[in-house]
Amino acid sequence: MSGKTLTRMDLSEAVFREVGLSRNDSAQLVESVLQHVSDALVAGEQVKISSFGTFSVRDKAARVGRNPKTGDEVPISPRRVLTFRPSHLMKERVVSGTKK
Repeated sequence: MSGKTLTRMDLSEAVFREVGLSRNDSAQLVESVLQHVSDALVAGEQVKISSFGTFSVRDKAARVGRNPKTGDEVPISPRRVLTFRPSHLMKERVVSGTKK
């Protein structure tokens, strides 16, 4: 694995190169899209991006877990978790290693 991480700056730079917006406009566009996605998830909505995947929020109930080191029972409080389910096209692209 290469260890490379895709960042917001990388995304805005790609928008700058591909679309031709200014660097500032590209950065604002990326921020706006990410803000819309996160706002929808906070509101409990599902975010589906065609040919990419689906982000959703699940509510997990309280349960009793175990400390693996000591074996002691530990209560785990209820919480919301973010899940991502990739589309079949995305899965195929990752497996085959093709960029487009």
